[in-house]
Amino acid sequence: MNSFRGSITTSGKSEAIRLEKALFRLHPEFRQKAKVRADIIAPGRALITVVEEGAGGEEEEDPVVLAYLAFLEKEMQRRPERIREIPADMLERAARLTEGVTVGDDEVLPDDVTM
Repeated sequence: MNSFRGSITTSGKSEAIRLEKALFRLHPEFRQKAKVRADIIAPGRALITVVEEGAGGEEEEDPVVLAYLAFLEKEMQRRPERIREIPADMLERAARLTEGVTVGDDEVLPDDVTM
């Protein structure tokens, strides 16, 4: 994963984040005038995402899950030899642990449930 350094500054009457030019060379999707969204994912940590033009907001996507899935995709392409089947005994154990449990795609976890 690439990391880029920068600093917080002002631009006119707004706050701005300046980042190394290498970021923009390596990732042209962060071109000037691109619309971006910043999601705070933990204290002192933000995830910056390019917002596609004309993208409808039908369903809000979780930026942390999307970032994790993108990381997994990149790692799977980079190191395919690390991909292995789930052992049969682990699948059997999971089946035993969830026996009799029914769920639906439309179910929502209560707010007081922690994971």
